[in-house]
Amino acid sequence: MRTLMTVIAVLMLSSCIRLDSLMFSPDTSIKTYQLDAFEGRQEIDLPEAYALPDSLIEVFTLESDLEGDKAEIYAVYVGNQNLISTDTVILYLHGNAGHLDFYWNRIKLLANTGAKNRFGVLAIDYRGYGLSGGTPSEDGLYADTDAAMKWLKEKGLTSDRLVIYGFSMGSAPATELTANPRTLQPSKLMLEAPFASDEVMLQDASGLSLPGSYISNLEINNADEIAKVDEPFFWIHGVDDDYLSIETHGEVVFKNYQGIYSEAHRIEGANHGDVPFIMGFEEYIDAVTQFVER
Repeated sequence: MRTLMTVIAVLMLSSCIRLDSLMFSPDTSIKTYQLDAFEGRQEIDLPEAYALPDSLIEVFTLESDLEGDKAEIYAVYVGNQNLISTDTVILYLHGNAGHLDFYWNRIKLLANTGAKNRFGVLAIDYRGYGLSGGTPSEDGLYADTDAAMKWLKEKGLTSDRLVIYGFSMGSAPATELTANPRTLQPSKLMLEAPFASDEVMLQDASGLSLPGSYISNLEINNADEIAKVDEPFFWIHGVDDDYLSIETHGEVVFKNYQGIYSEAHRIEGANHGDVPFIMGFEEYIDAVTQFVER
């Protein structure tokens, strides 16, 4: 992965092409969401013990408005929607590749936290991902996440019961909308394998000491934005992550947090996408549950 990204970086720099597109790797090959029936590659395999009843799973669409650029984005909710006005809800924001089917087992795992369906879980496909319309962009990430919050608020969710969980690229909208809330103010922030900034990510990938602005229009900086967050913070990262280094990314984000409470989970032997598996599903569930309920 590092070698490939380095080659791409050098080629793009030499031809004056910007690297913003490297942030987004959407998969639009699916024709419908299959969830449990999906036979393609998924990040983690999940035992049958974590299965959920179909009656608690709904795929639907939301309208996301980015300064008049409206996109229909897809979402999946796991839980009893009639209880959103009283439940705690985890808003899960996935990484830069794939789609909801690819991350479905992760969503199911979160829906097993506490006791089955004690917490509702909402996940979205950003614009340009899966079946969602539109084109991926940094501002689109924020608009799409806020559209999900608007839907939850309409269903009766209040800020004190909203927990936001960002994985990898999803750490950007999770951190941004906790530091600078729009529709709702998340009461807790959870980041798995977050990146410090687009500039650090590009420099790690290319090995070139150039300003990020030279090769990217992105302005994502989780390391700066996390300093504005006062809400409780849960950080988890694979020690052997070879995509977003724990040293140059995760540790920097964790160190810059200055809020009321934080906890760190450094998972030995885990890479970028296998943290729940390497940690152990029950240990992962317990850690999430204890943080959300504290």
